[in-house]
Amino acid sequence: MSLLLLQEAVSYVPFAAIGAGLAAIGAGIGIGKIGGSAMEAIARQPEMQGKIQSSAIVLIAFVEAVALFAVVVSLIAK
Repeated sequence: MSLLLLQEAVSYVPFAAIGAGLAAIGAGIGIGKIGGSAMEAIARQPEMQGKIQSSAIVLIAFVEAVALFAVVVSLIAK
């Protein structure tokens, strides 16, 4: 019985790895877009650099949190 469960669990490992990889790729794309937009906004209005930077850091933290949750869910889900 336990051997059957182990074989079944092992068969889901590649899908979990694909899910974790997609979550990491999505987070990387999102963080890149946030960073690029923040740099463009700072170039347009240098006097607002502090507010733009703090907003970008908060948004990056949210994207990382969602990516972390996605990785955990993809590794836990069977």
